[in-house]
Amino acid sequence: MDGRGRSRGMIPILALHALSEYYRLERKPPVTAGLLAANTLAYLRPGVLDTLLPPIDRVWFNPHLILKYKDPKRFFLSAFYHVSDSHLVYNMLSLLWKGIQLESSMGSAEFASMVATLLAMSQGITLILAKSLYVFLDYERPYYSEYAVGFSGVLFAMKVVLNSQSENYTYVHGLVVPARYAAWAELVLIQMFVPGVSFLGHLGGILAGILYLRLKGMYSAPDPLTLVIRGVSGVLRWPWKFTRSLFGFRRRQISGRGTVGRNQRGWTEPGVWRCSTCTYDNSSQLDECEMCGTSRSISRSRSPPSSRYSDHLPLDELRRRRVERFRR
Repeated sequence: MDGRGRSRGMIPILALHALSEYYRLERKPPVTAGLLAANTLAYLRPGVLDTLLPPIDRVWFNPHLILKYKDPKRFFLSAFYHVSDSHLVYNMLSLLWKGIQLESSMGSAEFASMVATLLAMSQGITLILAKSLYVFLDYERPYYSEYAVGFSGVLFAMKVVLNSQSENYTYVHGLVVPARYAAWAELVLIQMFVPGVSFLGHLGGILAGILYLRLKGMYSAPDPLTLVIRGVSGVLRWPWKFTRSLFGFRRRQISGRGTVGRNQRGWTEPGVWRCSTCTYDNSSQLDECEMCGTSRSISRSRSPPSSRYSDHLPLDELRRRRVERFRR
């Protein structure tokens, strides 16, 4: 989004909403929380950050300046800067909603890898589009010399990933559209009714989401960046794991509002039944699995699985079911 207007007063609304959402979750998605904090701190610039972070005038995403001076600072940091309270709050509320669903279904390491990939791809595609318009059509303004900041390009890409498997319908600014085409509908509507938005930035995000899904479909194994993130997080968690094992602390793996069982004995706590499809521990008050939707009667008729994922469902289908359950 372009512009230099800046208002005050909406940040507490964002903070209260984010805290209330995280309070109701037993497992707090750490990557989503980190992204919210990074964007908000870059906007507020409290204390020493005001001197450490470059001013917004030096990080605007401008294709001409990026290519002329080979400036990676504008390429990457521009996504984390916002021009007003409303700009920040709108993007962060969207990030909160999408991030909780995607990180809960994918896992934190894979989600972090996806966000980093989508950031680089959306910014790169936007740069290529702007340069192509200038070279082939001699169309410099407003795209090749445009100044833009904001996380919305990544959010459009995340919307594409989130809705890629959905057969449902959703509301986009009052219109009912198929969920898988929601990003395209929002692209057109925002461009028509919201002044000063970056059309190429949003289009680059949608194309980045589509490209990411194509690449994931061709390469089913974990990508190298995910493996690196898992390795680093494992090293960082090692002191806590060592202390926990030393003093005999035990902690269940939490996901959503229940637990995903990993014990090999097949028992669960009183008042809980275990789903035979995804091993999610549900409250006895529920008749179907809160994670994947499997009926409780079906789970009773099957023997307890010995692994986290059942052989009856492929991993992609299980993830799709989880996303659908979180969307409700």
